[in-house]
Amino acid sequence: MLFCNRGYQNYFNMKKILILFVSALFLGCSVPSDQVYMFSYFRGNGEDGLHLAWSEDGYNFHAINDNESVLRPEAGIDKLMRDPCIIKGPDGLFHMVWTVSWNERGIGYASSPDLIEWSEQKYIPLMEHEPNARNCWAPEIFYDNTGSRFLIIWSTTISGLFPETEATADPGWDHRMYYTYTTDFEEFGPANIFYDHGFNVIDGSILQHEDTYYLFLKDETRFPPEKNIRLATAATAEGPYSPPGDPITGDYWAEGPSATFVDGYCMVYFDKYIEGTIGAVRSYDFKEWEDVSGKVNFPDGTNHGSVFKVDRAELERLLDYHGD
Repeated sequence: MLFCNRGYQNYFNMKKILILFVSALFLGCSVPSDQVYMFSYFRGNGEDGLHLAWSEDGYNFHAINDNESVLRPEAGIDKLMRDPCIIKGPDGLFHMVWTVSWNERGIGYASSPDLIEWSEQKYIPLMEHEPNARNCWAPEIFYDNTGSRFLIIWSTTISGLFPETEATADPGWDHRMYYTYTTDFEEFGPANIFYDHGFNVIDGSILQHEDTYYLFLKDETRFPPEKNIRLATAATAEGPYSPPGDPITGDYWAEGPSATFVDGYCMVYFDKYIEGTIGAVRSYDFKEWEDVSGKVNFPDGTNHGSVFKVDRAELERLLDYHGD
């Protein structure tokens, strides 16, 4: 009987663990791990620099450093730090790119081993070779394991280059996505078209899942207004990417998508910039999307940023440094 009792006890213990695990998934709770979510963002016009927040569950984000800047902008003429995108590379460094200005033809770049000490900021002149380029907006970094290199994508208007769509765009702004690649952030490949499907497009962000690359983008069409987040796919990081699917966001203007996985869902955060809040949608299959904007909480004033993961020990050092 003692053997049988132990057997039954083990059975019930395993059943209890399974129930708790499944409940955690369906209730949106976080399964304990050695990583937490981080979100990089800017406030205002980006004049005070980089802001960071962290989350245990991917839904509730807490400001670091009392929602004050953790890094002041120094690159470019206007010295803004808008749309900061951070990823952790295979070299163990955090690499960040950002928009330095509304009108300059390059972006900012810096790296850090711990999100505390940062390298010297530098200006990367991605579109200086194009005299009619008006800007370099919302750069994003993606590490391509297949090619063992970093891709940087961004959006630029080159005046007069796409006359067939100028009437549908905001006056003077008719963007397409471009990309370059690098292994060391010292030398860069040529700037080439990354995404052009005949409409004004900005704010590209790549997420890989299994053998598919998902490009979340903003349809920036103004007349008639779109201003929503859509999804395209490709078999390689560089593309070519498919035409966009239907909007995955709702009846509001959205921009700045950034995606990760939370409890089995693909979670896409974005900036509801008219409303001044951060929204989110999630999907199990990249086809059916649920709006969970009412379930996410971000620090006051959070604008267009990027989500990434850090080790718990890295977060603890960061919180300790800022006295949080």
